[in-house]
Amino acid sequence: MSNKSPVELEQWRALEAHQQSVASTSLRELFANDANRFEKFQLNAAGIFLDFSKNHITQETHQKLIALAEASGVQAKFKAMFSGEIVNTTEKRPVLHTALRYQGSDPILVEGKDVMPGVREVLDRMRVFTQQVRDGSWTGFTGKPITDVVNIGIGGSDLGPLMAVEALAPFAHELLTIHFVSNVDGSHLVSTLKKVNPETTLFVVASKTFTTQETLTNAHSARDWFLQSAATDADVAKHFAALSTNADAVSTFGIDTNNMFGFWDWVGGRYSLWSAIGLPLALSIGMDRFEEFLSGAYEMDRHALEAPLAENMPVTLALLTVWYNNFWGAPSHLIAPYDQYLHRFPAYLQQLTMESNGKSVHHDGTVVNMATGPVVWGEPGTNGQHAYFQLVHQGTHLIPTDFIMAMQSLNPLGIHHELLMANCFAQSEALMMGKNADELHAEMKQSGASEDEIGELTGHRTFQGNRPSNTLLVQQLTPKALGSLIALYEQKVFVEAAIWDINAFDQWGVELGKALAKSIHGEIQEGLTVKSHDASTNGLINRTLKLNNTLA
Repeated sequence: MSNKSPVELEQWRALEAHQQSVASTSLRELFANDANRFEKFQLNAAGIFLDFSKNHITQETHQKLIALAEASGVQAKFKAMFSGEIVNTTEKRPVLHTALRYQGSDPILVEGKDVMPGVREVLDRMRVFTQQVRDGSWTGFTGKPITDVVNIGIGGSDLGPLMAVEALAPFAHELLTIHFVSNVDGSHLVSTLKKVNPETTLFVVASKTFTTQETLTNAHSARDWFLQSAATDADVAKHFAALSTNADAVSTFGIDTNNMFGFWDWVGGRYSLWSAIGLPLALSIGMDRFEEFLSGAYEMDRHALEAPLAENMPVTLALLTVWYNNFWGAPSHLIAPYDQYLHRFPAYLQQLTMESNGKSVHHDGTVVNMATGPVVWGEPGTNGQHAYFQLVHQGTHLIPTDFIMAMQSLNPLGIHHELLMANCFAQSEALMMGKNADELHAEMKQSGASEDEIGELTGHRTFQGNRPSNTLLVQQLTPKALGSLIALYEQKVFVEAAIWDINAFDQWGVELGKALAKSIHGEIQEGLTVKSHDASTNGLINRTLKLNNTLA
């Protein structure tokens, strides 16, 4: 392991030179030259199959990428994180979301104290609480059972549980509907409250400190709405629970602290789905299935920690991201799930990836001199084929793509799943193979086109191809499979950060925006002409105040 900047490592420089030789060979040629390529570039781990053969790599490339991971100390950094060392250096905290799904019997120590009894105690309390709500024994102020749960949170307290509840909808409680409110735009809360009844609604307020501005604004408005029914202040405790560690603030709000579920400083927001933040998911699918979800993540954790680098799935995916981001100039990465239940998975990965690795300094504070986290984006693949895939196929950007699909549907219906699979496999093939002028000529000639027509359309209807992709398959999208899939990407992001020597676990850019918003909110409430910002910000604030007739 070296203290050098990554770009100064000999392994980095070797990859720079190697890229030039690989770039001259197309993906078509790589497959034509090696009948066993598919078998050579595939991995199985924790119920996930990865085909990474459609990438601009040879066995030599793979070896050189693994050498970079070794020189970056990836295995040592994995061990440091899993063992509770302080790896979030700017906030001086361990990073132990892996402890939340740990299935082993060994202690996990933070400052000499085993954290696992506390983790298990919260899970036990979640089991009791969720069972009471799900079986109807938890009743509201009029004695009616709960029919709707509204989770109020933002960021990791919203994206994770929302994505997972949507992804595991086939396993949801038949009589319980889970809603999510995150946006401080009042329209989000108002539109949600129109769908629910105060007598049968449970609100879950997710804020570790119970001070998050957007969340607490929505929570107080929800409380006001609740009290506008026949409910009294004493009834708040029957309809509100908290995911927090601030017992005083929770109690002041009116929530019984017996219905407060805590988590720890070593759980980052975007990694918190495995903690009490996952309560909405546990309410939806039940604690037995929630624990299956945790076990899938644990299996991937063991693989990430124990598998040799050359056979390690998150390491392989991370190295491919580094390969394209830093050596091919590809600054974005497409996530294309061929599963409607995963329609929020790309958004979840946006936060996981870009909030983690959107950094421009190394651990020691020096400025990086290479690209770090790529832009992550996507939507369900079948919809994307009629939208953004045009850019991926024929645009001027190289966009590596992850295709994700379950081999067996949870909702078998006619030929639907066959068509879904066909489209997924066809897109990865089309991106790789493209269509050259000779192939187009033969195709159009067979359909009766003239030579002139073929000539006019050749430039428009040929495809360069040679676009890289990975394909990830699970048998079915079960709770365990989803847990494995999320943990795979979490560990992938960690490996990328290890190679770039950046801190994946802080988010000071987010904190800056919060601080400025608090300041501006005070000025808006004051209603006086604002002069304390730049000309644009002053002008925008004052124009809005004037339009709303609140400018003094």
